[in-house]
Amino acid sequence: MPPHALDAADLKRVRDEFVATAKRAVRLGIEAVELHGAHGYLLHQFLSPIANKRTDEYGGSLANRMRYPLEIYDAVRQVVPAGAPVWFRVSATDWVEDGWDLDETVELAQALKTAGSPAIHVSTGGVSPKQAIKVGPGYQVPYAERIKAETGLTTIAVGLITEPKQAEDILQEGKADAISLARAMLYNPRWPWHAAAELGARVHAPKQYWRSQPHHLKDLFKDTAFGQR
Repeated sequence: MPPHALDAADLKRVRDEFVATAKRAVRLGIEAVELHGAHGYLLHQFLSPIANKRTDEYGGSLANRMRYPLEIYDAVRQVVPAGAPVWFRVSATDWVEDGWDLDETVELAQALKTAGSPAIHVSTGGVSPKQAIKVGPGYQVPYAERIKAETGLTTIAVGLITEPKQAEDILQEGKADAISLARAMLYNPRWPWHAAAELGARVHAPKQYWRSQPHHLKDLFKDTAFGQR
């Protein structure tokens, strides 16, 4: 079936599905919600002029292209308890000429802040095979840095952040407030332990793991009881 523009009934159905998912998450005890508006997923498709060719109130101008993602945010925010944060993951640029860009992302971030978002998770790309991504260590961090500087939102950075000192420097230099890891954690599920060891910190770990401490790191682990946070 070829893709087609969502009509009013479709838009409501999808919005209701986001809401239903958020309600299920709350019932399961999830304490924070991130809406995925990056990497070519539906909300990114509305934002990007490359994907969004609509001619109604959801297409064309920046305000129109932001409309549906912001409606989804508002709908989810209404059903998640006030004490639980709801934020947005965004692709800050499409890496394609005349695509979604950082200036537009800053405006979206400001709108999300006004809507109640305490944070934003900043990635890039994913909507077009024409993207020309300049990949290198921390290559997406400057996008997070500018958004943080201009909006004051708590900002989560990603993008070939693989080494503990690299991650710590990003935080200490104020370029972002948090680091999100994916591939590095898949490759090394004990990345946080190794980072703590390298940076001189300690981590909670069940006592069953304590015998795994390297000989020169006898104080790496702290005790933790089941269910304790």
